[in-house]
Amino acid sequence: MKSGLKPLFAPFALALTLAATPTFAADEPTAMSAQDLVTMPRVGGPATSPDGRFAVYPVTVTDPETYERSTSHYVLDLANPSASPMPLDLGGNASDVRFGAGGYLYFLSARPETGSPADAEDGKTQIWRIAVADGRPTGAPAQVSSLEAEIAGYSVSPDGTKVLVFGDVLRGCPTFGCADAKGSHLPGPGAGRLYEGDVGFIRHWDQWETPGIYSRAFVFPIVDGRLFGNGAAVDGPEGTGALIGDTPTKPFGGSEDLAWAPDSSAVYFAARKADADEPVSTNVDIYRSDLSGNAPVNLTAANTAFDTLPAPSPDGKYLAYAAMERPRYEADRLVVQLRDLDTGEIRAVTSAWDRSAGSVAWTPDSRYLVVTAQDVLDTPAFRIDPRDGSVTRLTLFPGREGHIGNVTPLSDGRLLLTRDTIEGPAEIYLAPEGAPVQQLTSHTTAALTSLAPVTTRRFSFAGANGDTVWGQITKPAGVDGQLPAILYVHGGPQGSFNDSWSSRWNPRVVASQGYAVVSVDFHGSTGYGQAFTDAITRDWGGKPLEDLQKGLAAALELDRQIDGDNACAMGASYGGYMMNWIAGQWPERFKCLIQHDGVFDQRAMYYETEELWFIEWEHGGKAYFEAPEEFEKWNPVNYVNNWQTPMLVITGEKDFRIPYTQGIASFTALQRKGIPSQLLVFPDENHWVLKPKNSLQWHNTVFGWLDRWLKDDTSGTPGQ
Repeated sequence: MKSGLKPLFAPFALALTLAATPTFAADEPTAMSAQDLVTMPRVGGPATSPDGRFAVYPVTVTDPETYERSTSHYVLDLANPSASPMPLDLGGNASDVRFGAGGYLYFLSARPETGSPADAEDGKTQIWRIAVADGRPTGAPAQVSSLEAEIAGYSVSPDGTKVLVFGDVLRGCPTFGCADAKGSHLPGPGAGRLYEGDVGFIRHWDQWETPGIYSRAFVFPIVDGRLFGNGAAVDGPEGTGALIGDTPTKPFGGSEDLAWAPDSSAVYFAARKADADEPVSTNVDIYRSDLSGNAPVNLTAANTAFDTLPAPSPDGKYLAYAAMERPRYEADRLVVQLRDLDTGEIRAVTSAWDRSAGSVAWTPDSRYLVVTAQDVLDTPAFRIDPRDGSVTRLTLFPGREGHIGNVTPLSDGRLLLTRDTIEGPAEIYLAPEGAPVQQLTSHTTAALTSLAPVTTRRFSFAGANGDTVWGQITKPAGVDGQLPAILYVHGGPQGSFNDSWSSRWNPRVVASQGYAVVSVDFHGSTGYGQAFTDAITRDWGGKPLEDLQKGLAAALELDRQIDGDNACAMGASYGGYMMNWIAGQWPERFKCLIQHDGVFDQRAMYYETEELWFIEWEHGGKAYFEAPEEFEKWNPVNYVNNWQTPMLVITGEKDFRIPYTQGIASFTALQRKGIPSQLLVFPDENHWVLKPKNSLQWHNTVFGWLDRWLKDDTSGTPGQ
């Protein structure tokens, strides 16, 4: 890439071993299966106690027969890192467990409310708490809230005297929920939804919108262990000029969108306005509520692009946050900003750093910021000096950082964090300053050590324009003979198949079926500087396809075990688009394709999708009817006449990002051309496949399709 790096004109393999090195159990390890992936324990991010002594975290397990999921919680004593995690009994179902001041653990639960009959069904999700000492419960759980609306999340103030709650609430409700709340789109008497032309989103991600109802946050005082009064709405009262929109932002925002002032006197929050511009705008602003119930103050009104991740400094002097510069572009660089809370002066701290911040946290002494950011296949942690903007990459796992997340700086200089890689899911680690990292949990160790290992090898090559492009090869370790090739194409398109674990598109489980998985971070990928990310705009089928072609050739030259004559390609979202594009532009290369939620017709996609800012930006910033040539230039439907490769098409009926009709259209084209094909439709999934049984079916169908074309000698050549 053109960021000071000298282009390499021959494949280059990273001179570090990236192989998993598990200690095997007595039994012979077996290849990882879809069942193993679906039932692998999932370790969540830890939440620390106010004094930094303890941390609580969740572990979700999946029953191997019923595929029902359940979550348990554990406590870590950070003063004794060698001690085993302590199981935590919260007396029933619980989620979002976190410490609060005063010696309490708070959590959400839908268990029957206090005073309900013993045989009562579960109620609304409410806040509960239990007293703890030395990290262990000392009493029985007690209900803290009894609110009308369902609580989606909460946060306890630093001084323990208040609680912020958020959930879907009618904008006209002065309290957290109204008994007769309903959206204005249901006029009756029938079941029809009626939308006005100025409401903004009518559906988003996987849900139909309910005009008038938004994600809203309220702050309540705690009196005698209960939430007291009606609460103060952080979005303020109704009326002319009132803030109307979602906080946390939808569909993916959570507690990271809201932050307490260190003295508990205010709340900072990110919100997206809901109006007619919402589908074409990426503008999210950060507000400050003084908890009076009055209108909040917009702190970032001058920036009409994306502002996020509010993080007040512990000394109360500054507000750090991340901001994009270009409106309507969802993949712009997130630059760390610093606002002086006395003067209101804003300074771009990392303007000279060509990486995009993914998380922002202060050290307890307010001296440094610690952020995570993608950086050439890794997602390391970085320390930022807010005084001069200098950035230091922290070497926590020498030679291979993998994917680091959930970073919490502790008062003694240590970092609490999670780490995962292609070979294994997240576990929790403690990183002392200047000392080796300590692994605190091992919930996935038993499952992983029973499985045959894989190796991952990084490589780079000269891609489009001679720029340096990176890729990875994941394959079974210690096997002989040729391995069929699988070309993995990531979505986004501004994304990456970086060195991280995935419960959906997992290179290890595919490689374990006897394949060599080749992934390429083509132009448009993240972690290589903003210019590299921007390079895909208005060029969806150009440089990215060239990079994929050159990347596959480079991998085959580097690793002679990979059988390039026996290959399939697969991808989702933009990766699914690329499968449709490859079918028309590179039709003779692969024995099969797997297309999941891919764009088939750019014209139809424009009029059917919900986040119009994305599709317009990617094609020059205009609507289809203003510049149809921009969309048609890279439109797969225009090249269906060239299609000949067998294709498996997968889609979800609740996918509003790339509606399932796009998948049906591509399947129709395959049928009419007489090309071997299959269509897998999930009526209860969105852009992703999330449910355990559906995930198992997805993998079994995918593996069956790959085996049919790569391992069955009678399958013939493409098109037969």
